[in-house]
Amino acid sequence: MTLADCERVSGIRIRGWRHAYRGLVPQAYLDGLSVTADAERRRAGFGQRPDVVNLVAERDGTVLGWAAYGPYRDGERHTGDAELYALYVDPAHLGGGIGRTLLTASLGRCAARPRMLLWVLKGNAPARRFYERAGFRPDGAEEPFEAAGVSVPEVRYVRTLAG
Repeated sequence: MTLADCERVSGIRIRGWRHAYRGLVPQAYLDGLSVTADAERRRAGFGQRPDVVNLVAERDGTVLGWAAYGPYRDGERHTGDAELYALYVDPAHLGGGIGRTLLTASLGRCAARPRMLLWVLKGNAPARRFYERAGFRPDGAEEPFEAAGVSVPEVRYVRTLAG
């Protein structure tokens, strides 16, 4: 990912949230998401965390998907495990293998770590099936995400890597 990709990545992220989380997250929260604000935040922090890797998937010069990974965050402490922080595909391009390609690349780049973990909204059945087909399993941990004053449960998934 380059600095020039920030606006497109933010658009993919916001459209992804609005598509995947409709009915799971309060609509007022989704409606309040701003591509401009997200892109500004992303540009301001670009390159500030060398331990976080941002990958984009492009076709014909257009970014169609984005993934971010780095060390697993256990509160303020980083562990030896990897964490997939985000994986979003432009909703118009879902089902075309872009998400699988980004996940495979992220897993490959983290192969020296013992495990990869990620958090997914408990009610997001399509994402949960996607990760389960890729070998991830829920480990029983749950955490609430607060959106517009509503608690939305997330579940943690884990996959053992070659390590």
